[in-house]
Amino acid sequence: MLFQNGQLKVRRLQVKDNYLLVKWLSDPSVLAFYEGRDNPFDLDKVNKAFYDSDDDEVKCVVEFDGKEIGYIQFYPLDDETKKEYGYQDATIYGMDQFIGEVSYWNKGIGTLLVSSMVTFLIEHKEAERVVMDPQTWNTWAIRCYEKCGFKKVRILPNHELHEGEYRDCWLIEYYN
Repeated sequence: MLFQNGQLKVRRLQVKDNYLLVKWLSDPSVLAFYEGRDNPFDLDKVNKAFYDSDDDEVKCVVEFDGKEIGYIQFYPLDDETKKEYGYQDATIYGMDQFIGEVSYWNKGIGTLLVSSMVTFLIEHKEAERVVMDPQTWNTWAIRCYEKCGFKKVRILPNHELHEGEYRDCWLIEYYN
């Protein structure tokens, strides 16, 4: 287990979790916010995207009250991304997450998850800043992140392909 905060637990992704990712990333309700409804995942796609990659992402499963409900990943920003975002020599982490079990939406769990991960990154990874890049239309997620102390920095135009269209994203940061 990476960390626990009350009923919330975050642990590293295991091979057996691939079926959970397929379930969540083939659900149109989840895909509307994460990856896009035109981009469902099957087992092969999950295995390639989450298990066969040689990236610096630490991939994790989120549990709440003993049930696996979502996914979160974090990673140190590489020099190219730091430059793109306008940062220099700082310890900066990025993170991405979703709650895959729709029945757990709107219960404050996302806010608990994001704030707990930020605390973990600051205390255990010595992060000076934590950044995310939610799409500008996703006011639901942005509200959650702002509750956790994130601030909008600037618009990243045409930053992410979502449902066949490049979308603007907010660069948001938590500054310690």
